[in-house]
Amino acid sequence: MHVLVVGGTGFIGRYVVRRLIETANTVTVLHRGQTNPDLPAGVRYLYGERSDIEAFASDFKRIAPDVTLDMICYNKQEATELIAALDSSCERLVVASSMDVYRSYGLLLGLEQGEPDAGPLKEDSPLRESEYPHRGNAKSPADFAKYYEKRHVEQVVSSATHMNPTILRLPAVYGPGDKYHRTFEYLKRMDDGREKIILEEKRSRWRWTRGYVENVADAIALAVTDERSAGRIYNVGEPDALSEAEWVRSIGQAAGWRGEVVTLPRDKMPAHLDFHFNWEYQLECDTARIRSELEYAERVSRVEAMRRTVDWERANPPDQVDAASFNYAEEDQALNRA
Repeated sequence: MHVLVVGGTGFIGRYVVRRLIETANTVTVLHRGQTNPDLPAGVRYLYGERSDIEAFASDFKRIAPDVTLDMICYNKQEATELIAALDSSCERLVVASSMDVYRSYGLLLGLEQGEPDAGPLKEDSPLRESEYPHRGNAKSPADFAKYYEKRHVEQVVSSATHMNPTILRLPAVYGPGDKYHRTFEYLKRMDDGREKIILEEKRSRWRWTRGYVENVADAIALAVTDERSAGRIYNVGEPDALSEAEWVRSIGQAAGWRGEVVTLPRDKMPAHLDFHFNWEYQLECDTARIRSELEYAERVSRVEAMRRTVDWERANPPDQVDAASFNYAEEDQALNRA
């Protein structure tokens, strides 16, 4: 099978490409060519910008991929341009979406009002009505966060029925290479010798479906190569969503931390640990569909995944650390008042 991958050199994409090569597929990656992609020998390349994807229409027709996977389609314009560029060049299209399309995400951020949706969230659970959830974080008119909207991507892709589209709603992905350093806020405290880590009470119970990067990549590669995925939407992630307190403890186990998770009511929390989210709205998603329809299962256990993640995080801490986010004096005062 010949697979065209758009966005195959990033955090998740490089693992997907490796998995596709391991399973004897031909892979062509659309790549800017500005960095060493560190991909297996045998990968083919098209060099250029994602923003100029329509200029590659003739190349796509020439290489005639069986399936196209787009890992970095973030808004309506990009989805529309992708479909126009592919035209009739491939039989199937697979696009990475996000669990942030669910209404629970809008409720979590305070962008919508309403009662919590019954969970875990399934592929047919209510979607957000609010748009552009990250626009408030955009630092400039050119910032991708201003126009990021996976709901629009899904709408455009779903309408391209001639491409038998598959939509994959990805979880919070962690592991080696994670640019968001999702374990860092807790691992740093553990490595700094903090014996107690504070969580706001509601946050401690809040559940968010996560996925280890290699396992998520396996799920994506499976959906790409298994024709049964055509026309389907899948939640991708671990079968059970850890609460935030359980997440902290799983990091601690891998880090050799023997400390304690302490919960406090919101009005007792240090200011730098009050994130102003509505933690009663869960982002726990049901991943049974991809498991039953495509026989997906994780290859890397959670214990091993966390061990690899902690090892990588310790060797690759963020380039910049906001010292105000680790105000241990205020945290000690909050603990002493508890």
